[in-house]
Amino acid sequence: MVSKNTICLWFDGTALDAATFYAATFPDSAVHAVHHAPGDFPSGKQGDVLTVDFTVAGIPCLGLNGGPAFKHSEAFSFQIATDDQAETDRLWNAIVGNGGEESACGWCRDKWGLSWQITPRVLTDAVTSKDPAVARRAFEAMMTMRRIDVAAIEAAVRG
Repeated sequence: MVSKNTICLWFDGTALDAATFYAATFPDSAVHAVHHAPGDFPSGKQGDVLTVDFTVAGIPCLGLNGGPAFKHSEAFSFQIATDDQAETDRLWNAIVGNGGEESACGWCRDKWGLSWQITPRVLTDAVTSKDPAVARRAFEAMMTMRRIDVAAIEAAVRG
C-alpha cells in the first residue's frame, strides 16, 4: 500500500546507494522497490535507476535521481532518537565514518549531503524538562558537543 505522505529526496544518480546504506544502518528501514526510467530524462538514460522506494526508521521515502540541480541542506534532516551511548555512537560512526561529516549539537551529514540529528532520548527529556535549571544545564552542555555524550548530559541534569 502506498503511503499518503512520502518524503521525496533528490539525488544525483546515487539514490539506490543511499537507500541501501540507510536500510543497512537504521532499524525499521528497508529498500522496497527500484524503478528504472522508461525513457531518457534530463539527468539520465532509459533503463537508469530513476526512483527508489525505501523506508528510514519507519518513514516512507522516495529517492529520485533528479540530477545535480538541487542539493540537500540542513533545512531538512532526519532526527533519530537513540536509547543509549552505544546506539548513538553506532549511528554517528556509520554516517560520519562512511564519508560523512560532523556538525554541532548531535548533527552530522552523510556523504550524500543529507543531514541527521542523532539524538539520545535523555537529551530530549533534559532540554524539555519542566525544571528550567535542568533544561538550561542540559542545553548548555549540548551546545559544546558534536556527537552527544550521554554521560555528560546526565551529569548536567544532576547539576
